[in-house]
Amino acid sequence: MNGLSRAGRRLPARCLLALALSASLGVAASWAGDTHRVVMKTVDYEPRRILARVGDTVEWANEDIVAHTATARDRSWDVNVLPRRNGRTVMKLPGTLSYFCRYHPNMRGEIEVVP
Repeated sequence: MNGLSRAGRRLPARCLLALALSASLGVAASWAGDTHRVVMKTVDYEPRRILARVGDTVEWANEDIVAHTATARDRSWDVNVLPRRNGRTVMKLPGTLSYFCRYHPNMRGEIEVVP
């Protein structure tokens, strides 16, 4: 873009900045990760193990009539999910993350996060 509008007049700097920002946001949106769904039902996670990439979102959908959590063993995240609701977190670092439900410690899952 050469800074000229269709009528041949110069665009104000703030317009050029807005155009550049909107273009960069469009590029950033295309880099957004995938969303992986884990269902909480019958006091269990389904699936129990998933593979994700850094930047991906993991979403837990609680289909039970009681609240659950998805709590990282290292406590780096803790997602509380009320009955019939969803909760989510974004995977920020590679590695294997074990998680559990604070209310039902026998509920266990694992996320392998790759770069």
